[in-house]
Amino acid sequence: MKTIDELLADGVAGKRVFVRADLNVPLDGTTITDDGRIRAVLPTVKALAEAGARVVVASHLGRPKGAPDPAFSLAPAAARIGELLGADVRFATDTVGDSAKATVADLADGQVAVIENLRFNAGETAKDDAERGAFADQLAALADVYVGDGFGAVHRKHASVYDLPAKLPHYAGYLIATEVGVLKKLTEDVQRPYTVILGGAKVSDKLAVIDELLGKADRLLIGGGMAYTFLKAKGYEVGISLLQEDQIPVVTEYMARAEKSGVELVLPVDVLVSKNFPDLKTKAPADFETVDADKIPADQEGLDIGPKSRELFASKIADAETVFWNGPVGVAEHPDYAGGTAAVARALLNCDGFTVVGGGDSAAAVRNLGFEENAFGHISTGGGASLEYLEGKTLPGLAALEN
Repeated sequence: MKTIDELLADGVAGKRVFVRADLNVPLDGTTITDDGRIRAVLPTVKALAEAGARVVVASHLGRPKGAPDPAFSLAPAAARIGELLGADVRFATDTVGDSAKATVADLADGQVAVIENLRFNAGETAKDDAERGAFADQLAALADVYVGDGFGAVHRKHASVYDLPAKLPHYAGYLIATEVGVLKKLTEDVQRPYTVILGGAKVSDKLAVIDELLGKADRLLIGGGMAYTFLKAKGYEVGISLLQEDQIPVVTEYMARAEKSGVELVLPVDVLVSKNFPDLKTKAPADFETVDADKIPADQEGLDIGPKSRELFASKIADAETVFWNGPVGVAEHPDYAGGTAAVARALLNCDGFTVVGGGDSAAAVRNLGFEENAFGHISTGGGASLEYLEGKTLPGLAALEN
């Protein structure tokens, strides 16, 4: 795929450059609680603006139902981009309507505008090719060149990600180029030992990537809510912990495959349990005890990996040459159940190998727990996109940029 460096070399002064970013940031009302995705696209936006381009930044946020919804406005993201750039950033209150057209038309060389949430238009996510294409045509009218830099959305066959690049000269931004380079190190040029840590709530969300990694990873560490389906498959009592009973046959098969292929599949050996799910809003102190993983009481729920598991996981990370981590290993939103996730993060920091935090909740947890981002090899901006790439799937947004 062509990169932004090639675009800049050809000259962009005076050109309208449409940057498909990923500004899907968490909000508390209108307050951004984690601006990592905004900061990730800044190098591309800044380089284009400094070269004299008229930069039009577009993104989705949340899941509005194809119509305007103030709760999902990109206005806070536009304001934050302006703060980080130290420049005035215009904001269009629609996607392809009068406000967007006027805002883009008024841009001077080197100025930046953000248009409203793309998902306020049903054409962005339409299953119908013609409807999606028609919206892409309207977006194309706002620009001369397309730069794809929203890695967190490249696994979606959406108008601004998949259809629009075909209608304009198109290039990959700095973020996408970096993300793809990292993923190739995890799939094509892997340094071993290769340790993968998977967490999160549902094992069903990770089955495809586990299936693929059983032929590639040396060690597979399982934590989070998904671990309890594995523990149940071993015949353990898991109490009222998160459990997908319908996935037990698949999990049982995966454990047998791992043993047969020599992949070390590591499960928690102790867990923090409680009768009451923690209050995530006020983060009030929680009641819990630590028990061995095969001794979870029938009336209690596993909410984090325990001290022995943290040491075990750290030992499996310590000598790795490549580490990929996706998903918290406990309810990291609550301080009493964030210890396991923090322990995994520290283990990555202490590892001399190439470490990748695979986006989504694990990336947010790293930042929220106060770890320095530049201490890791890479923190991805796209959890779902990273997983689908590791599964071996073709990502529509990348395919569109390569075409």
